[in-house]
Amino acid sequence: MKDAQKPDHRSLNSIIKALKEGQYVIPDFQREFEWMPWDIRDFMRSIFLDYYIGSLLLWRGTKDNFEALSCESIYGYTGDGEPKYIVLDGQQRLTAMYYCFFAPDTPLPNRSSRAIFYIKVDKFMAEDFDEAFDYDWYTRWMQGLLKNQDEQFENHIFPLTVIAEKDYSLPNWLQGYVRYWEGKAVEAQEKGDEKAENQARLYTENAIAFGEHMQGITQDYQISYIELSEDIAVDKVCDIFTQINSRGIRLDAFDLINALLKPKGLQLKLMWREEKSRFEFVESDKMNVYILQVMSILKQAYCSPKYLYFLLPGTSKPVRDPDGTRRKEILVPDSDDFKSLWDFSVNILESSINQLKEPREFGVTSSAYLPYVSILPVFAAISAYIKELPHEQWLDAQRKLKLWYWASVFTNRYSGSVESTSARDYLDMKKWMKDSDAEPELIQDFKNRFGSLNLRSFTQRGSSIYNGIFNLLVLNGAKDWISGVHPHHNELDDHHIVPSSWGSKNLRDNIYHSVLNRTPLSSDTNRRIINDRLPNQYLPALIQTNGEQLVREIMESHLISPFALEILLKDPFTPDDFEAFISERQRSIQQAVENLLIKGRLDMPPVTRELDEKIEQTELRLRETVLSVLSGDVANLPPHILQKVEEKIHRAAAKNATMDIEKYRNLEGMLEYFDLRELQEIITSKVTWPTFEARFSNKETLNTKFGQLAELRNAIRHSRTIDEIARKEGEAALLWFEKVLRDV
Repeated sequence: MKDAQKPDHRSLNSIIKALKEGQYVIPDFQREFEWMPWDIRDFMRSIFLDYYIGSLLLWRGTKDNFEALSCESIYGYTGDGEPKYIVLDGQQRLTAMYYCFFAPDTPLPNRSSRAIFYIKVDKFMAEDFDEAFDYDWYTRWMQGLLKNQDEQFENHIFPLTVIAEKDYSLPNWLQGYVRYWEGKAVEAQEKGDEKAENQARLYTENAIAFGEHMQGITQDYQISYIELSEDIAVDKVCDIFTQINSRGIRLDAFDLINALLKPKGLQLKLMWREEKSRFEFVESDKMNVYILQVMSILKQAYCSPKYLYFLLPGTSKPVRDPDGTRRKEILVPDSDDFKSLWDFSVNILESSINQLKEPREFGVTSSAYLPYVSILPVFAAISAYIKELPHEQWLDAQRKLKLWYWASVFTNRYSGSVESTSARDYLDMKKWMKDSDAEPELIQDFKNRFGSLNLRSFTQRGSSIYNGIFNLLVLNGAKDWISGVHPHHNELDDHHIVPSSWGSKNLRDNIYHSVLNRTPLSSDTNRRIINDRLPNQYLPALIQTNGEQLVREIMESHLISPFALEILLKDPFTPDDFEAFISERQRSIQQAVENLLIKGRLDMPPVTRELDEKIEQTELRLRETVLSVLSGDVANLPPHILQKVEEKIHRAAAKNATMDIEKYRNLEGMLEYFDLRELQEIITSKVTWPTFEARFSNKETLNTKFGQLAELRNAIRHSRTIDEIARKEGEAALLWFEKVLRDV
């Protein structure tokens, strides 16, 4: 029996050849092929990014065994091949490969059409791997594309069917792709179009590199398998299959790295067991992998399984420098360095989780209210980078970290494939930490999109936005309605403000489960005191005993405004009142996100927060004044100021592809990009002062007030200590501007 199981491996080309010859068949007891097109696409991405895809279990068959198990060809196969192997484990993977590379004239399961899979070469070479792999249905457009290689080259589309067509099809396609863009470069050069020539030469370089990668993958990518001897009895094979599918454990990245580290004297599983208790707060079975991802991000920015391999001590990583030079780099020299990096990553990951748990920092009081588990590795890596900065930059860096975090939460950024997103965010955040003008596009996207979110639709705890709002309520200091203290996270309940029992009887849909009708209270208050009562049944007694002002303050800590409180007190309380209540609470929550998160007022003391809001209102009134006095005409701006703001707008547009630049061609739009000092410069400029003099009278006094206001504003916005004189002078300037601008 020692030769009954033979482990081996085959190249991708060899597997494709075997598929073409019909060597693999499926026993009747296997389930049907059931992968969706996106499953096949993601599987192809794993192969062409050189990821491990698991082992196959094959049984070398005989004619009797093929018949005994009623074996059939792989889904979509119509050839006259000679079967050699019965597939016990790996049917979905082998069928996905056959479907991609041979594109049989067979619709995918539960689909009316077949699909064609391809790689977008330009996206692939830009390492935008989430977008690089795609598929389309066999439409007239796709049929035309498959017949026209020049169109494929022009659109950078590589159909995966090229790999299996003929022995020379792949090298011919790759050479044709290079020649196509070489020709485009020559054409552009002859026309004197330098921009087009540079672009074509870049595509030529990418085509050459892509060709090298594809040749390497098809020839060298190895797929492991275990071959069972044809002499094993059928009942024994069926028992093996049953064991695999009932108790088998898939090999993940952690298991693979663990196996590869053993010869180097490192017991990764033992190292994880020693640290596991430090991460009990987070309910996830991937924390061991997340430690490896933190290590990988810190060393090379990327954290997909392919890149984890380069953490192995002494392993060379191929690197391509910006000038095209290729070299090799060892990220982790030896086992001691690996252990040090592991220890550091464990510590920074634990510290980051503790930071997220802190009620005054991020408000994740329990694992159930963590918006994303998958954001932890990049959050920890960014936190580690901040500690490398000079101490005087930490305050600003932490502000940016928080804004990035909340932007990620409220845009659902980490709800899908996160590995490439983590890499992109880590690199973008490093740039932003060094250069405040390099704000990631995500931040502006958050600012633009949050106001249009329909929060009433978030009814399920666990979604990022639902959990994010609960975190915000904790950060806002939400107090228990009965005791008036902040509930401890261990005794926190997700409370329906208007009871679900009332909602199920009086509302047509499940809107009563919306996060707009939920808030954190102590379990004792929620279950024993309030129970299923409407607010109008218990709040009046609370107000009578404790006073309306105190109850209002507690409600406002839950982002329930005085107007929303009035609605809850209505008796009788109707479905129309419920609709009015959640509409008002949506407004309050959106305003809180704007003030506390987007404008960064969360960490400010209440008095400072109020001052900052007054300064903002003064800036807005000054913009209105400039707009009115200059008759809304851009031509009335001093030329040097106009040039400065146009440069700002163009920089913003370059970072945000969705920005409507037309909005900022008029003065009203442009004024959004003027800061306080630039508004001062417009008003006091020699060119424009005569038109403003009647409103502000004395230029010297005006400049003094601007200076006092700017000093207060800058101290608040940059978290600097505000001395008593600067505060008093700033407050006096606010009063002065309020009086001057009152009639505007």
